[in-house]
Amino acid sequence: YKYQIDANWDDVLIEMIPKFINPNSENEFHLAMLELVVSIGDSHAGFVSDETKKYFGHYWIPADFKLINGNAVITKFYNDSLAKADDLKIGDVITKVNNQEVEKIFKQNKKYISGSNLARKRKNAYYTIFNGSSDSVNVEFIRDDKTYNKTIKRYKFKEFGYEREKEIEKFKILNGNIGYVNMGILEKKDVSEAMEKLKNTKAIVFDIRNYPKGTGYAIAEYISSKRNDFYRVIIPDLDYPGKFVWRDGTKCGKNGELKYKGKVVLLVNETSQSHAEFTAMILQTGDNVATIGSQTSGADGNVDTFELVGGYETMITGIGIFYPDGTETQRKGVKVDIEVKPTIQGIIDGKDEVLEKAIEYVNR
Repeated sequence: YKYQIDANWDDVLIEMIPKFINPNSENEFHLAMLELVVSIGDSHAGFVSDETKKYFGHYWIPADFKLINGNAVITKFYNDSLAKADDLKIGDVITKVNNQEVEKIFKQNKKYISGSNLARKRKNAYYTIFNGSSDSVNVEFIRDDKTYNKTIKRYKFKEFGYEREKEIEKFKILNGNIGYVNMGILEKKDVSEAMEKLKNTKAIVFDIRNYPKGTGYAIAEYISSKRNDFYRVIIPDLDYPGKFVWRDGTKCGKNGELKYKGKVVLLVNETSQSHAEFTAMILQTGDNVATIGSQTSGADGNVDTFELVGGYETMITGIGIFYPDGTETQRKGVKVDIEVKPTIQGIIDGKDEVLEKAIEYVNR
């Protein structure tokens, strides 16, 4: 995908050489490695070291957020009591951090934020907006149409005692006889049970806003009545640098009577990366499938690891994944039929607007 890189790669070489030859500090050298890795525009690419962590700061606010319209909207807490101590609320719209506009901070740090596209970069910007080396930060925020200014505390992340909420419901039936499958926790051994229990629903929503566990091929046999090509691949020829070879991909689905006859909806967003995108492509071959959500991460191939100078490592997407019609997925993401993004009001109200759109689609 070299042709997709935003900058001319020869120009990148000329720009980066001085940063490696004459860094003013070890920290600058590490930031140069990070900038170089980010410049290829690949969500699989990344570089983290003690020096890069020190640059952005080890102190965090006790809340996660989503960048919407250039502002940071609080979406959840890492520690409820610490967030409450500073009167933080879900849906608070933070517009400035230490008197700088959030969008300006994002743009200043963009060269250090990995991502194949802007949607993924905004997701990966978490440590660049609020992190710092001090235990407090000043913010300007909007709540109930009023603007406030306050100082909130920051903490070492381990102080939050944060554990991801364990999702235990692999599949269920929603109101209106609509099946729902959490692809992030459904395992191969669960597929037959899930499809049996959901077989009489009028639709199944497969939520791929996560990282699936290799269930795509098995599910495809229920939602497709024929074997389908779903991707083509280009592989580098290591004997001839710069040469790539086209290969046909494997097929999915099964010839015969359609096992599941209801509608199928796939939910995707910028969290859907790599195997999640590949899984979406598999399921998109079904007989009656719609994909709802927003642009995915745009890193659909494998991950190759290699060493940088000093023994540090980074990763890149090592093969090219395309739809059978030649549409590329790198940087673009998978095909989306109905675009839906979370809104500030939806976050305040605790809604899953992407899932709500899926239910609306099923019922129309």
